[in-house]
Amino acid sequence: MAKSKKQTEQTTGGALLENPDALADQLSKTEEFIEKNKGLVLGVLAGLILIVGGYFAFDAYKNSQNIEAQNEMFQAIYYFEADSLQLALNGDGINLGFKDIIAEYGFTDAANLATYYAGASFLKQGDAKSALLYLEDFGTNDLLVQARAYALVGDAHMQLEEYGAAATAYEKAADYKGNKFFSPRYLMKAALAHERADNLQAARGAYEVIITEYWDSSEVQNAKKLKARLEKAS
Repeated sequence: MAKSKKQTEQTTGGALLENPDALADQLSKTEEFIEKNKGLVLGVLAGLILIVGGYFAFDAYKNSQNIEAQNEMFQAIYYFEADSLQLALNGDGINLGFKDIIAEYGFTDAANLATYYAGASFLKQGDAKSALLYLEDFGTNDLLVQARAYALVGDAHMQLEEYGAAATAYEKAADYKGNKFFSPRYLMKAALAHERADNLQAARGAYEVIITEYWDSSEVQNAKKLKARLEKAS
């Protein structure tokens, strides 16, 4: 029976280790290959050095840019919290607004967060379409912020009277690392959106999830009342 590839490799490796002459011959062939292809070998090594060095250099640059962007965003967040939304979005001539930070520091975590704030700012202004452009481009692993972003997408669709899309977004918010503090609130919004879309079965389902899975939440009593109302109406 023919030897397997693995057995052949093991046999060859063992022979080299046990036979100094064979090992020396193999080393000689390797040296000969390197000598004949010195340019190629040096090129490969140089390429690897550039790739590794470039990675660390870019990582250091990205970190420094992120810190700079965070500092720039401080004033924009202050304007956002004060409901000075035009200044928050566009800056005040001295400090950058969220849109500027996204444009100038696009690959940083701070610019990603600015995308969230920009979407929320447009939503507060009643510009749901612009809000969606930013909010749907935002992503994070943060429990509260990501769920809130999905919910804001739902709010934008509600403004546009796109109730089915709104319900989907609210349910996505509720399902994102679900918990009794925020998920029931988003499910209540999903149920309302389903009702507006005249999908009463889905609305009852959302209320039922609150009642059964989040029975100790502050929304459970209201969910029971609204579910009962729908059942009477059907």
